[in-house]
Amino acid sequence: MNVPMELSLEQKFNLKVYEEQVKGLSLEQSQDFLLEVLRQLMVKDNMIKHLLKQV
Repeated sequence: MNVPMELSLEQKFNLKVYEEQVKGLSLEQSQDFLLEVLRQLMVKDNMIKHLLKQV
């Protein structure tokens, strides 16, 4: 299986937008944002695992 490791142009653009948004955050806001992103990644992992079990 050949998994692409590069971001698409759209993903690179979105990353730049997020970068600009987080520059103005306080330490507490940054920590809250990071924890929410990690939580969402875990939910995504759980959804993928669940979908793979269905196949």
